[in-house]
Amino acid sequence: MHSLRLLDLQFGGRPHAVGVYVVDTDDGPALFDCGPSATLPTLETRLAEQGLELSDIRHLLLSHIHLDHAGAAGAIVRRHPKLTVWVSAVGAPHLVDPARLERSARRLYGTAFDKLWGELAPVPEASVRVADGDVLGWESFPTRGHASHHISYFRDGTLLAGDATGVRMPGASYIVPVSPPPDIDIEGWHATVGAIRAREPERLALIHFGVHEDVGDHLDRLELELDRWAARVRDGMGEDEFVAAARADAGQDAGVYDQIAPFWQSWHGLRRYWDKRAG
Repeated sequence: MHSLRLLDLQFGGRPHAVGVYVVDTDDGPALFDCGPSATLPTLETRLAEQGLELSDIRHLLLSHIHLDHAGAAGAIVRRHPKLTVWVSAVGAPHLVDPARLERSARRLYGTAFDKLWGELAPVPEASVRVADGDVLGWESFPTRGHASHHISYFRDGTLLAGDATGVRMPGASYIVPVSPPPDIDIEGWHATVGAIRAREPERLALIHFGVHEDVGDHLDRLELELDRWAARVRDGMGEDEFVAAARADAGQDAGVYDQIAPFWQSWHGLRRYWDKRAG
């Protein structure tokens, strides 16, 4: 197993909300995801605790462009222009010009946007590379379902999963199939789980949160919960009832799950999914 160092970014002042990873590549150290700009000072502190500075990181491997995963990319490249940023072909244009992404997020979060996410700076096109197949010794492959532009990376038994395997707190068994709009794909997510199983990973590195080694059981529970959530919305469960049911399912961890992956957003994502299929 190559080095896999988890950095807790304390998003929103909470532990276990957003974590990123320092990983080895064939061309030196990389970050897997980077969090939002609002947590950039914490990222630098966590790197320093590992004896590293931003300038020691040669590559940024992004799972997808949602702000909790990639929001700080532009600000980091501005400080560290030699950094190479790897992302899916679908996500790349939105890193170079994040205006549409920011407008959408500001509509969703309103006045809370700046406190939650901070600056959303563009990444120079010259710094962006499309991740497709081999990336510095890691296998990148599409893992759509949560988002159409989601990819994961696999090497030596480790899957850098992003959100492809859901949200799960350390020590918990409950898994949230986080499903925000606009492009949740239930069939695609099941296909993603199949592609992950085929690679027989020994550990899943989640951004929300931590490394989990009960891989088969984790994936079973992810698919079960995904289908349960999808059925609730398909069968007419309203937003308030859905949120209450999800909070009850999550138990003592409901608060942190609801901050990381707001249940109301998943209701809207799944409602949009079913409405598109009906249309």
